Amino acid sequence: MVQCQSSAFNASFAALADVTRRGVLEQLARADASITELAGKFRMSLTGMKKHVDVLEQAGLVTTQKVGRVRTCTLGAHCLEQEAAWIARHQQLWSERFASLDGVLDELKRQEKASGRKQAK
Repeated sequence: MVQCQSSAFNASFAALADVTRRGVLEQLARADASITELAGKFRMSLTGMKKHVDVLEQAGLVTTQKVGRVRTCTLGAHCLEQEAAWIARHQQLWSERFASLDGVLDELKRQEKASGRKQAK
């Protein structure tokens, strides 16, 4: 069954799916930067960086402010709590499944050892 999430939730994961956008977030966590500075850091065109920043801005992860000809980027107010909770739920699910699998494997190993001892007699 597929559950529909909010468009902001989906936009966050879409924004985080790209390595450059994750790098931009890491950079902005250290200090605000202009699009020109970010483009230089990531060795890409201004147009390319502007597109990445637009995706981050639409997801609420980055805000921009234009002063004159300079557009400065800062981390946005969106703190990814809903996304972190979703990941935690799925991490718990997989941890439980792997624990069950470990139990099955342990039982199979025990049975294999027991049958090996019977055949050796």
